[in-house]
Amino acid sequence: MEKIRHIAIIMDGNGRWAKSQNKMRTFGHLKGTDNVRNIAIAANDQGVEVLTLYAFSTENWKRPKDEVSYLMKLPALFFNKFMTELMEKNIRIMMMGEMDQIPKETAQVLIKAMDQTKNNTGMILNFAMNYGSRREMILAINHVLKDVKEGKIETVDEERFEQYLMTSKFPPLDLLIRTSGEYRISNFLLWQLAYAELMFVDLPWPEFDEQQFLKCLENFYKRNRRFGGI
Repeated sequence: MEKIRHIAIIMDGNGRWAKSQNKMRTFGHLKGTDNVRNIAIAANDQGVEVLTLYAFSTENWKRPKDEVSYLMKLPALFFNKFMTELMEKNIRIMMMGEMDQIPKETAQVLIKAMDQTKNNTGMILNFAMNYGSRREMILAINHVLKDVKEGKIETVDEERFEQYLMTSKFPPLDLLIRTSGEYRISNFLLWQLAYAELMFVDLPWPEFDEQQFLKCLENFYKRNRRFGGI
């Protein structure tokens, strides 16, 4: 089997984990943010090219305002704490999603992190922020229609359509991991998941450590990926 290149993770269970510890949900989100560092370093050490993390979905705006406000502060906390190490590891920060709807201060933090790491040549740590897969595909379709109208293209096949998606610069998705025992995709990378391997882990995200991550990779390499063939 070819070496795994692109992994995506739905980091689920922060709030429920905090509740089990008799803590506020925000405590779980903070602990989960620290774990982003742990798994990112583990993925980088394994030679993964892209790690895409579902950090904030388009549906997450429905959460209580206080929680949303706290979630928007986490990027600053994360980069203030771990940017030096990310730079030492040659990790590049990228983001996919609609930046214009994110609070200005949070957007500035993300832009600064992307700019600071833009010349790094190691693993891409890609945050899906204000991202929803259905929205991504609608935006792509509208872009296709615009290019057809302007005479830039006449027809679209799968390969060309992928160039309109937010993941166009990344290798195909190999593996999706979701923590916390939920068995849903939750509007994440629907197109990209067509032939990705799926793994659902019972542990909440704050307890999903490097050893669990390596177990997922071991499981992945045991699978026979046929891509529709025999």
